[in-house]
Amino acid sequence: MRLHDLKPAPGATHRKKRLGRGNASGTGKTSGRGQKGQRARNKVPAWFEGGQMPIQRRVPKFGGFTNRNRVEYEVVNVARLAEVFDAGATVGPDEFVLKGLVRRKRPVKILANGDIGKALTVKANKFSKQAVEKIQGAGGTIEVV
Repeated sequence: MRLHDLKPAPGATHRKKRLGRGNASGTGKTSGRGQKGQRARNKVPAWFEGGQMPIQRRVPKFGGFTNRNRVEYEVVNVARLAEVFDAGATVGPDEFVLKGLVRRKRPVKILANGDIGKALTVKANKFSKQAVEKIQGAGGTIEVV
């Protein structure tokens, strides 16, 4: 089988509607455009909406740019680390999932909201500067995974 042997499935294609071929055809005289008016005279583009704001400008979904390389992080604050884990523990993304701190398999970023009074060894993909200061200030260590 070659490309030129391929055909659409039976019933998938329709004959082209032949316009302006006499009244008996059903699309004679005005060729299915009605009588008079702007659209009868082939003067208006198919996407024109009669002067109202076009859909591609009304709906924000259709505009803008999405970066395909954007990395979305699951965030964990140092206050939650202090609540959930015991002092001296080594914690990382797997432990965060087990304890319910993060839900998805995404990279984890540690943020500095709250206080941490325990020395923890924290493993994560990314840390904020203040989070590093707070963890190390409490006697803990950080490891970038």
